[in-house]
Amino acid sequence: MLNLDAIGERILSEVADLHTVPEGAYNIRVNGASAGRRSSANVEIIPKTDVSGLDIYVKPGTKNESVHIPVVLTESGLEEVVYNDFHIGEGADVLIVAGCGIDNCGKQDSRHDGVHRFFVGKNAKIKYVEKHYGSGSGEGKRILNPVTEVYQEEGSAVEMEMVQIKGVDDTERSTVAELKDGATLVVRERLMTHGDQRAVSKYAVSLNGRDSTADVVSRSVAKDNSFQKFDAKIAGNAPCRGHTECDSIIMDNGRILAVPGLEANDLDASLVHEAAIGKIAGDQIIKLMTLGLTEAEAEEQIINGFLK
Repeated sequence: MLNLDAIGERILSEVADLHTVPEGAYNIRVNGASAGRRSSANVEIIPKTDVSGLDIYVKPGTKNESVHIPVVLTESGLEEVVYNDFHIGEGADVLIVAGCGIDNCGKQDSRHDGVHRFFVGKNAKIKYVEKHYGSGSGEGKRILNPVTEVYQEEGSAVEMEMVQIKGVDDTERSTVAELKDGATLVVRERLMTHGDQRAVSKYAVSLNGRDSTADVVSRSVAKDNSFQKFDAKIAGNAPCRGHTECDSIIMDNGRILAVPGLEANDLDASLVHEAAIGKIAGDQIIKLMTLGLTEAEAEEQIINGFLK
């Protein structure tokens, strides 16, 4: 495939669902360097010269194409910051799959900070999938700090799927979006922490255009002694519609802080927020146990269904 060892292949499968070289354009980064890169007729991937990272150009009108840019870290003590800029041409419709997996079996912390900026042209549409995963038996932490900036032109549509289910010790996710007339943004975050893990998610969405819309929803589970913070702010600066929601399950000694924020700066801005944090209902567990599941199996089934 890409001359990866078994650990690298497993991580690549976890974060990008890849078991072979993907079709279309891709750049696969392993331990600080590109392990493989390919542009296509409609997608050009160019390495930056001033900092570590890429410029990805999608031609106007491109349809039904994908771009894969996953990251794999298997060296303990490796820390990096990568800057990737996506330039999406007018009327394009593409799938972008990113994500990072860290396997740390050493004593030093391993860290990847990915800064992704999206410049989405008029009437363009993208689906962005970002999965984070950690593994390894070492004492060193697995740290991921993604920064995402989205700048949407008129009539554009962005769907973002942010997933972190296992193994990341510390993460701070920061997402900023600015929308012009008729642009739409949909964010679906799924998060689970366990042990002593810490996860902070911050969203700042500015609805600057008439009839722009945003829907930011987070579903999360905090187990053991882990901590989560969900801080989402939507600013309505024009006639627009915005919705943010945090729905969380707390277990053991977990802690969750939800900070939804709305800012209406226009008379016709319609903004809504919802937040709910609670434990798994006992009757749900009992119902599944009557079907033959143990209590632990019942909890796992409920959590898996909740995070889908």
